Amino acid sequence: MTRESPPYLAGLEDILVGQPEDFVLTIRLNRPKARNALRTQLLKELADVLAQASNDDDVRCVLLTGGEKVFAAGADITEMKDKSPVDVINDPRGHYWAAIRDFAKPIVGAVNGFCLGGGNELAMHCDILFAGNTAQFGQPEINLGIIPGAGGTQRLTQMVGKSKAMRMVLSGEFMSATEAEKAGLIAEVCEPELTIDKALTLAKKIAKKPPLAARLAKESVLNAADTLLSDGIKAERKSFATLFASSDKQEGVSAFMEKRKPTFKGH
Repeated sequence: MTRESPPYLAGLEDILVGQPEDFVLTIRLNRPKARNALRTQLLKELADVLAQASNDDDVRCVLLTGGEKVFAAGADITEMKDKSPVDVINDPRGHYWAAIRDFAKPIVGAVNGFCLGGGNELAMHCDILFAGNTAQFGQPEINLGIIPGAGGTQRLTQMVGKSKAMRMVLSGEFMSATEAEKAGLIAEVCEPELTIDKALTLAKKIAKKPPLAARLAKESVLNAADTLLSDGIKAERKSFATLFASSDKQEGVSAFMEKRKPTFKGH
């Protein structure tokens, strides 16, 4: 019997979302004529889908990708052309970015082609990134007289270090996929035609792990960038102890002792 599609997959224009398969939800940016520019509607659709997927037990991991030649070329310039500082402060995009940032389940990204400005900021919201060897990453906002505004100066510095971040942000120069891997921005470089397959394989592998442990593991790793080491270790220990109350922990231990594959249910 065919499973009914979740209602949150209907009525989308700027993203394509597949029905969850093997507990993986695939999301593809879908504004090819605009080089997948991140207009407000696209961010809203992405934030809304992730918010609904948070409560969907059929989703344990998300795969996020774009086009073959462009992941996302940045923000939609036509939207920002006439904005005032007050408009920017009141812009709902900040709430959509926060919703993407706060998504608790793992996100695996697959990047091909140009990944620039807001596109690079979106890619950095992924927990693990794969990139085709022709991909290019950049924060060229300075060429428009502005700076990154969705975490580009902060996350990029955390990931690649001060000097490389400064070079990208101040010069607008792009970083190749090979350089991005060496710098720690992405996990693996591959042939462009293999990018999505490799990302999907890992996403399915993650989706087979105990969901609660995966969520707390993601939270703990992200805490490393935002807290003092001593505070991060305390939070890690608390999450570690919490998992001892889960049935998945009991299942994992029992399966190990009985030399069988575990079946995790997410509680």
